[in-house]
Amino acid sequence: MAGTQAKRSSREYATGRVGPRTATKTRARVRRHLRVRKKVTGSAARPRLVVNRSARHMFVQIVDDSVGRTLASASTMDAEVRSADGDKTAKAKLVGALIAERAKSAGIAAVVFDRGGYQYHGRVAALADSAREAGLTL
Repeated sequence: MAGTQAKRSSREYATGRVGPRTATKTRARVRRHLRVRKKVTGSAARPRLVVNRSARHMFVQIVDDSVGRTLASASTMDAEVRSADGDKTAKAKLVGALIAERAKSAGIAAVVFDRGGYQYHGRVAALADSAREAGLTL
């Protein structure tokens, strides 16, 4: 029936159709990420390792901010990680090892870690530790 739906608030337009608690948490994370980004920038010598975490997946990119280009990326959506067994933390460790391997093949030895406004805890810490163990300098 036309006209029976409630009007969407500006909060819903900003973050999609999510509840007010989720929208508030997302807005706070974005604010924290912008605060971190004031200090953390990637260069050609030391690009930025960006972490994005959803409820189900992890996405990682190595970005050179001087030219705005992604140099390498990995995620839990990749076939070799997706088919692996284990919980989300175990898959985050695999993503960390994979991004370190791809960084080495791209000629990158050191990066600046950008946690994306997330706490350095759980999956984010597991990913960073795994990348360090695989030889990437964070």
